[in-house]
Amino acid sequence: MPHTYTGKVMWSHLDANMHMRHSAYADFAAQARIEALDELGLDLKTFQRLHIGPILFKEETTYLREIGINEEITILTELTAGRKDGSRWALRHELYKANGVKAAVIKVEGAWIDVLKRKLAALPEELAQHFMELPRSADFVELEG
Repeated sequence: MPHTYTGKVMWSHLDANMHMRHSAYADFAAQARIEALDELGLDLKTFQRLHIGPILFKEETTYLREIGINEEITILTELTAGRKDGSRWALRHELYKANGVKAAVIKVEGAWIDVLKRKLAALPEELAQHFMELPRSADFVELEG
């Protein structure tokens, strides 16, 4: 079962066409990721203590339907690919309108960065195991490395 996040579109999320601006989709997906990580014990305080954080290499959005002000959206998040040690990963966020219509799909690929050294890093083994407990998609692929 995918991780579920629900949010409401605010005035600040709109563009000049009075629908949700493109960058707000990414903001909602980022919040859904942070909430999913937090629920696994990978909260911001842990990241700060370890000087590690998630970093994205790629983000791709497919827009399917307009989303307007005061609409409630639900975001389903799944792990679509990952190394066994959790050092590299890919997630898919599917955004749904309150009526169940899929409005967008956001795919991200990422890893972890040591924020002090500014180099890629690995999570400690225990946290990597927690990360790999993210719900996996039916099309999950194990990455080599």
